[in-house]
Amino acid sequence: MRNLVLCALVSIFLGGINQGVSAEEILRLSTTTSTENSGLLKVLLPEFEAKTHIKVQVISVGTGKALELAKNGDVDVTLVHARAAEDKFMAEGHGVNRRDVMYNDFIIVGPLADPAGVKGSHDVIAALRKITASKAKFISRGDNSGTDQMEQAYWKEAGAKPAGSAYVSAGLGMGEVLTMAAEMQAYTLTDRATYGAYRAKTGLAVQVEGDAKMFNPYGIIAVNPAKYKDIHNRAANSLIEWLTSVEGQKKIAEFKVDGEQLFFPSYKK
Repeated sequence: MRNLVLCALVSIFLGGINQGVSAEEILRLSTTTSTENSGLLKVLLPEFEAKTHIKVQVISVGTGKALELAKNGDVDVTLVHARAAEDKFMAEGHGVNRRDVMYNDFIIVGPLADPAGVKGSHDVIAALRKITASKAKFISRGDNSGTDQMEQAYWKEAGAKPAGSAYVSAGLGMGEVLTMAAEMQAYTLTDRATYGAYRAKTGLAVQVEGDAKMFNPYGIIAVNPAKYKDIHNRAANSLIEWLTSVEGQKKIAEFKVDGEQLFFPSYKK
């Protein structure tokens, strides 16, 4: 009987240790729909998990929501693409150890017929003005994502946006908006990576690209462990170090869809 009790106590003790290890080895990551929809995370994270034995739980949302989750301590680390919002997040003390990770660009895509006549333009503001003037339909993310924030800044600079039913604020992720734009034969602003993953499904064509204003950098930030006791700071920093290491940056550069590189590493190593 004594031995049975002893075994039970040892089992409970070891079970408690294992639970602690399990919790420590789970990393909560909030990130944008573009990193998820493009397929990039499905390539990167298994490599990281195998190397570090840290399991990553991904919450894929718009940048605004991703930063909000980090601000509230609901995740340990966030990977987003809205530099002004990231800088504000850091200035307010919500994050530590921000690093550049990679970049690509925004593009305007639309139907092959190109009713607004913007194909080949390298001036995003002029193109948006033509889309507005033509009364062609435009689908917006409308979700405070990094893409949505950039789009709204463009419209502000353009001075006007399509009126009435010509402008649809979807409140959806990038993949869903691309699908919607295809169904409605409309234009939309997208990151190139998600477009690359959805191009064959939608049949949309790249109409506007190459403007310096359309540069799209991604940054990773660990949640400030001083604000929340349950933040897995060690695991968060492990992911940050790996993504910005020679190995991580090489994996980002190697990721392609239909032979096209969709993300470019921030560090030339």
